[in-house]
Amino acid sequence: MVRALISALALGAVSTVSAAPHDTAPAVAAKTVVEQAWVKKSNENAKLLLNFMGKYAPEGAGALGVDGLDEQITDMSRDLFDAKNKEALAIIAEYQKRLKTETHPKIKQDLQILIGSAEDFMRSEALTRKHFMPFVDVTSMIFGVMRQTLDPRIPAERQKTMLVRLNKYVGLTKGYRPITELTKERMQERLKANPKLIGPYKVEVEQVLSKSPTMIAGMKTMLEKSGLKDWEKSFAALEQQLTAYNAMVKSEVIPRARTDHRLPAEVYADNLRQYGVDIKPEELIAKALTSFAEIRNQMVITARILAKERNLPDADYRAVIRELKKDQIEKDKVMPLYEARLAEIEASIRKEKIVSLPDRKAKIRLATDAENAQQPAPHMSPPRLIGNTGEYGEFVLTTGMPADPSGKVLRFDDFTHEAGTWTLTAHEARPGHELQFAKMIEAGVSTARGVFAFNSVNVEGWALYAEAEMQPFEPTDGQLFALQARAQRAARAFLDPMVNLGQITPEAVQSFLMDEVGLSEGMAKQEMQRYTFRAPGQATSYFYGYQQLMETRQAAEVALRKKFDRQAFNDFVLAQGLVPAKILRQAVMEEFVAARLK
Repeated sequence: MVRALISALALGAVSTVSAAPHDTAPAVAAKTVVEQAWVKKSNENAKLLLNFMGKYAPEGAGALGVDGLDEQITDMSRDLFDAKNKEALAIIAEYQKRLKTETHPKIKQDLQILIGSAEDFMRSEALTRKHFMPFVDVTSMIFGVMRQTLDPRIPAERQKTMLVRLNKYVGLTKGYRPITELTKERMQERLKANPKLIGPYKVEVEQVLSKSPTMIAGMKTMLEKSGLKDWEKSFAALEQQLTAYNAMVKSEVIPRARTDHRLPAEVYADNLRQYGVDIKPEELIAKALTSFAEIRNQMVITARILAKERNLPDADYRAVIRELKKDQIEKDKVMPLYEARLAEIEASIRKEKIVSLPDRKAKIRLATDAENAQQPAPHMSPPRLIGNTGEYGEFVLTTGMPADPSGKVLRFDDFTHEAGTWTLTAHEARPGHELQFAKMIEAGVSTARGVFAFNSVNVEGWALYAEAEMQPFEPTDGQLFALQARAQRAARAFLDPMVNLGQITPEAVQSFLMDEVGLSEGMAKQEMQRYTFRAPGQATSYFYGYQQLMETRQAAEVALRKKFDRQAFNDFVLAQGLVPAKILRQAVMEEFVAARLK
């Protein structure tokens, strides 16, 4: 869990309306007071791990909202593996001690979440050290820190701390050396101790070098627009150092890079575990293959209806998807269309009583070229999880991938046509991620549930479920692309493990996604890269999380029948935070269902 968290430390959450179930007003008020008491105690427990993160990953912990870390940077001056392990073991021992005397059921669950997070962190750290030579994309790392710090949602006083960090990164602050030099030293140190360590995937390293100039330019643009003063000297040093570092990567890392994308089996299995998938890859493949076939049947039916309605010459779902995607929206009209689409979705949510909505608007914006380079897929960029003071999440629309090493640029046509806007908005904005994080914090979720229970299954499962909730209320063309999106998630859940088990080639993955799912070349390529080196294992989490949440939903419906209330159920789920599926199932059956059977 923690490693998955660290890879997405910029995630945060925002405050909106309460997500309490539909009880009487006095009961809600009384329940809120009780929850605040146990949450406060649980959060005291979580401080041990937060302090641990603050010590060894201050940029990430600060992005989450931990105070007092805005000017600190990660210590790369020495190998800290043994020190981190020693402290993590001590934290686990303390949590186990507290667990023996704790009586509150939710605090006990949170302690188990905290223990599991620390254990998962240690396991992943050990596997990484066992197999891989250290390799850090320093350009992307500093770009991420700068984007978090100079985000317009961050108070101006806090943004000024970027200059302090920048001076430390480049070694202009007394007692600090350039982080590029330190990173190189740690790499050489480990290789000297173990020359047989596996290098990074060659294609990944080549892409790092290819996109670096765009990201460096993006950092300069952020600084120019920030209003900060006297950054020019520090940035000039940073640009020079990053250029030299990337030259070193080309001369020293590329020759050591591996040409086989596949990870050691135990590493890939650990990836799945960290992302929340607790079944074997073979079982996941079997489930996903069956689901894909069933979704494809639904796509065939829907495409035939559309072809008849619009007099299309070819009723095959692939042909219908291609035809609808020709209706591309001009760039200056993309934002107005998505804003209008969100308003239509919200009207349906209120009319059909799907989930409680806040009064404020959700924010949508287009990505910059540098953001496209760092993360080419559309995504939610919420602010900090801890200590939120009113910042709101952003649905970031990407427009394509950066140029590859050959100079070829691939654009997406998957999100800039009218029919595709429905399900993407439902996933990233409402009732998906934007609402998910907002309600979680407003409901008073503990740090353990909001931060340390974070994994992709818990997060993406809800967003895909949100798509399914909205599908029946969308026009027919929107429903076809909702099905396409669900087929894509099922395809991910068999293609990702298959390509990592050597059962299919990366090239075949890309062609399957283009031919059978209907993705653009750019989208299919970034999907393939996601499975092979961006985040192997992560893409399976959507399908698996959705399945688990739907199983819980159906169990509640079977138990309650006519007493089942969809809006109350969805509000209850959001109020639980990012808890593991077993804890959510227990809460639904023992609290939500039991209360309505009385």
